[in-house]
Amino acid sequence: MTPSDPSSAALSAASPSSEAPAEPADLADLARRGYDATFLGPRVPLPMPRDPDVPTVVLPYTHFTVVLRPDRRLATATAVCIDGARLLADVPRGDNWRIDRRVPRGSQAGDEIYADNRLDRGHLVRRLDPVWGGRPEAEQANDDTFHFTNAAPQMDLFNQGKQLWQGLENHLLDHAALHDRKLVVLTGPVLHESDPPYRGIQVPLRFWKVAGFLQGGALAATAYILDQSPDLSRAPDRAFAGSRPGEPPPLGAFRTFQVPVEDIADLTGLELGPLPAADLMPRVRDPDLRWRRLESYDDISFGSR
Repeated sequence: MTPSDPSSAALSAASPSSEAPAEPADLADLARRGYDATFLGPRVPLPMPRDPDVPTVVLPYTHFTVVLRPDRRLATATAVCIDGARLLADVPRGDNWRIDRRVPRGSQAGDEIYADNRLDRGHLVRRLDPVWGGRPEAEQANDDTFHFTNAAPQMDLFNQGKQLWQGLENHLLDHAALHDRKLVVLTGPVLHESDPPYRGIQVPLRFWKVAGFLQGGALAATAYILDQSPDLSRAPDRAFAGSRPGEPPPLGAFRTFQVPVEDIADLTGLELGPLPAADLMPRVRDPDLRWRRLESYDDISFGSR
């Protein structure tokens, strides 16, 4: 089901599930207005599939929105507003992961995907990003990030690439501090037909992120890919197969790249509005240099368009 107006909290598009456990928060609360497309001033719309036949459910939370692909049981995109000047750092983490009762239980990848294996519940909207404003509002945002609709499976490896990925928003906020300390961050898995199957889902091998902010009063953007594809040179006969029956597919060490925003649109089939035209990454002709592998934040380019 594809809502005709993504900006209206499409709660009526999703039916509650009697299978879901009770949860402490009422997600039908009108206070959950979700992502604000005009947060920066220039309109940055919620990313939606270009193909109108792709099923989606739009789920607003506190300061962020998830665009769920019920056929894949994972989000195809998330969008969060970050007010760096109003972030609260002392809100306890919680870790109370739960099902969103606004959509059927079978449309979400729940705890059964992550039990008894090395897969992490990878936050798509990072826990700290929407945790700003007054304390009740910030605490509600923190709790909202612990819905399975905001998670995707990632290997529990922790290397430099994953560390870079997890700190990107902080680095970008530091950059935006020269301006107005606000960001919009769009994130999701790259949902590809060849993603390896596991426990009723297909495990994404790549994740994407696009950040939008103001620079010199104009909209600017940068884009990134996190790749957890397996190293096939080490196990060419076991590509996308677990080392033992029932195990997750082998995944590789995380690698993080800065990439053109238009490449994210092409990879995901999502409409990214004005962000490709606002890309700060310098254009290069050599296709081998189009994606810049990041070894540190100093490798990020904020060059002129």
